[in-house]
Amino acid sequence: MEFKKSHKLYNKGLVNLVGAVNSPVRAFASVGGNPLFIEKAKGSKIKDVDGNSFIDLVLSYGPMILGHRHPKVQKAITKALKNGYSFGASTANEIKLAKIVCDAFPGMDKVRFVNSGTEAVLSGIRLARAYTGKDKIIKFAGCYHGHQDSLLVAAGSGLATLSLPGSKGVPEGAVKNTLIANYNDLDSVKAHFEKHDDIAGVILEPVAGNMGVVIPQDDFLKELKAFLESKGALLIVDEVMTGFRSKFGGAQELLGVEADITCLGKVIGGGFPVGAYGARNEIMENVAPLGGMYQAGTLSGNPIAMAAGISTLTELKKQNPYEFFDKVAAIIERSLLTSAQKYGVELTVNRFGSMINPFFTSKHVTNFEEAQSSDTKKFAVFFWEMIKNGVFLPPSQFEAWFLSSALSSKDIEKIKKAIDNSMEAVSKMEA
Repeated sequence: MEFKKSHKLYNKGLVNLVGAVNSPVRAFASVGGNPLFIEKAKGSKIKDVDGNSFIDLVLSYGPMILGHRHPKVQKAITKALKNGYSFGASTANEIKLAKIVCDAFPGMDKVRFVNSGTEAVLSGIRLARAYTGKDKIIKFAGCYHGHQDSLLVAAGSGLATLSLPGSKGVPEGAVKNTLIANYNDLDSVKAHFEKHDDIAGVILEPVAGNMGVVIPQDDFLKELKAFLESKGALLIVDEVMTGFRSKFGGAQELLGVEADITCLGKVIGGGFPVGAYGARNEIMENVAPLGGMYQAGTLSGNPIAMAAGISTLTELKKQNPYEFFDKVAAIIERSLLTSAQKYGVELTVNRFGSMINPFFTSKHVTNFEEAQSSDTKKFAVFFWEMIKNGVFLPPSQFEAWFLSSALSSKDIEKIKKAIDNSMEAVSKMEA
């Protein structure tokens, strides 16, 4: 398998793009080598500029849940394009998609569409502060909620991949109202409330996906919600990644909690830049033009993105692929663990719905510290062997793999074979 054209584009991109990429994780910094440049995709497959075809387990980091260029989504986008690209005015499809989203989330009466998950989160946090009249927010180490200043501390994903403790350019004042707790550790949350009386709420991913897939233990979320209610603070649930990936709706419902504010993105845009935040009426009525919390966006509710979102969610509800996802994820988990045992490689696997990933560690991973015990050098070898065997993974130990309903039985068998070959390569690494 050759990557000559990707390598050539990488060198060319270095001239006018920062690191030849527009998002850090695409630079392959933690796995070595040059990034692949993608030319096209269809169904479960993605193809690079050198003509190499891969089964795609990145799926644009989640949104391509039906696979690439699903015929019904493609048809809806084409139809919308004929009417115009952007109006800076309201369209009927905004109302239609809003109803689909609100109906899927108990406790969400109203939603506001924005253009990215980052926008959704920063707006949701502003709303929590506006509603409670308090300033401080608690986040969990390893949970990533976009690159806004106030949350770019103890984040996972790209920051963990690049071994950065935070980010230059973020002033001390920007994070003074951000408090850090440990995922799956309610006592670490309670400790902050003992010291501060101006906490507006807590934000978290219901199932973390940016330190790898990390699942809430026991009744952590339920107990967190009950505690916050007793303190008059809000639970802000970032379902940008998990939304519609474990059920038609949110992971929060499967886990037995109801967010005060929910942030969304990824799947609801069908591959286009879309985010959203929503809550019950008494909270959302604080947002302009009904209330005093200002938030606006020229491209919010873009007609092409709305068409893609409506079509994706309509088809997703029709397919109801969630049993299929659980079955496939279980097959991949079993394959990973069986191959790791076969070749004497220490490995832990976490999965939830259509999200899964291995950690090259013997520890059971329940938080960011445990995730960081993973051997990233082993992951780098595993990553490139999977590429050579025709499976496209996120180029980071700390990113979730995603499944699409376009996966075939042939794809699954190829993934299993690739895993076995790749685990064998890991076992041959020099000590």
